[in-house]
Amino acid sequence: MARYDRAITVFSPDGHLFQVEYALEAVRKGNAAVGVRGTDTIVLGVEKKSAAKLQDSRSVRKIVNLDNHIALACAGLKADARVLINKARIECQSHRLTVEDPVTVEYITRYIAGLQQKYTQSGGVRPFGLSTLIVGFDPYTNKPALYQTDPSGTFSAWKANATGRNSNSIREFLEKNYKETSGQETIKLAIRALLEVVESGGKNIEVAVMTKDHGLRQLEEAEIDAIVADIEAEKAAAEAAKKGPARES
Repeated sequence: MARYDRAITVFSPDGHLFQVEYALEAVRKGNAAVGVRGTDTIVLGVEKKSAAKLQDSRSVRKIVNLDNHIALACAGLKADARVLINKARIECQSHRLTVEDPVTVEYITRYIAGLQQKYTQSGGVRPFGLSTLIVGFDPYTNKPALYQTDPSGTFSAWKANATGRNSNSIREFLEKNYKETSGQETIKLAIRALLEVVESGGKNIEVAVMTKDHGLRQLEEAEIDAIVADIEAEKAAAEAAKKGPARES
């Protein structure tokens, strides 16, 4: 194995591209990110590390706009993300200029996945060490969409998904609890999913909500704290309800 992981273009005898697998490992060590698609709302949430005391926390954003109707969250290497985001933004503007129509969510997802795949097949480069969650509203059908891409260049559509650290735990939670929701319920589900792996509650969470009419809006820390408090109260009430009948019997 030692020799097969040195060049991105060389397969190992058992069919592995080790550099791509190492890039996937970089994603697994990155911050957790979750996306949930509702009927009229799409929510992106990411785990954020606490900012240094003198650092301006607004300068460290992990959820960004690609266009007025499309946003992206990622897990993995932030420097790689910056390069990919800039390329995707240029493609969105180029498409508007050439076709005079905004891109669809699937189109820009294909573009990003194509770029990621290109960097697994060329000598002298390395794969992008990040996985992305891309959300938006289709400009023609007005339907919400959520896609995921990974360092190998594959992409797929989801109702709800997670990537990054402990993504399997979040995905299991979403599989058990996901149902078609709208508005505030969609936001709550995304935050509940993140709280499965994030400690310190709302302080270490960044959440953005996208709607058809208002585009992407980052939730303030106070708003997130209020929703977390609601979730904790609901959880406490559910536990109390479980214990109640047991005491009576």
